[in-house]
Amino acid sequence: MDTGWVVVAVLTIIVVLVVAVRTRLLAMFGYELSHIEPPRSSQDELRGAVDDFRRDGQMVREDRDRIGGLFDLEELEVSDVMVHRTNMRSVNADNAPEAVVREILQSPHTRMPLWKGSLDNIVGVLHAKDLLRALNEVGNDFSQIDVMKIASKPWFVPDTTTLQEQLNAFLRRKAHFAVVVDEYGEVEGLVTLEDIIEEIVGEIADEHDVDIQGVKQEADGSVVVEGTVPIRDLNRALDWNLPDEEATTIAGLVIHEAQSIPEEKQAFTFHGKRFVVMKRDKNRIARVRIRPAGDS
Repeated sequence: MDTGWVVVAVLTIIVVLVVAVRTRLLAMFGYELSHIEPPRSSQDELRGAVDDFRRDGQMVREDRDRIGGLFDLEELEVSDVMVHRTNMRSVNADNAPEAVVREILQSPHTRMPLWKGSLDNIVGVLHAKDLLRALNEVGNDFSQIDVMKIASKPWFVPDTTTLQEQLNAFLRRKAHFAVVVDEYGEVEGLVTLEDIIEEIVGEIADEHDVDIQGVKQEADGSVVVEGTVPIRDLNRALDWNLPDEEATTIAGLVIHEAQSIPEEKQAFTFHGKRFVVMKRDKNRIARVRIRPAGDS
């Protein structure tokens, strides 16, 4: 046996014996050793106060969510709130100018990423206002429009950037839009200043209505949810507590809990909810019905 391990074992036994004897001696004289809790940070203290107010019913849900959203900026990353590339609206810069202009003007967004060859090759970001200004200058002649001259340079940010860091960067650069990439430089999605602000103020119009895209409240009390809906958005909308540590979307949560890609009509019960897979698109869960676990 290695003599080093013998020495370590002997010293460990001695330390344990010394601590035990010290504890007994102190107890004989009426003293008791107590565990000293590490000091709590100011943020932890504020979280505790918010939780106390919530339990006492002194804080409405909207205020609680907004304060909680402020705390979460340091804990969440842009990958948690970004628009995933599968849902990202973008334009092929090689298309005819008329087609590009039409797509930009029909989009509900003011900024659109431009790509060439593949979505991983983002070459610019086109602002609708800049496009309209350029069209006006050429008398609305689409053939004279060069979208690459109008577009701004894309800004790429790592998917591990915290929301607090990204918010500070947006404000510092006076920017509103960034393309999110993974460690290999491949495009994962996009994040906007509005995405981060909505993490604080939320998107709920009425506390009884579900007003987020991809979520529909049914008459029987169940909720039909698109697989791409973020867990955090659903929790905030319905005041649920589904975990979002292992998955970002509802589809990801179902796959994580099932440890497989479920078939249509398969049902699962976890976290107090009953999940029924309504639609599957290849290896992707497209739609899920959720109701309380006690309901049939």
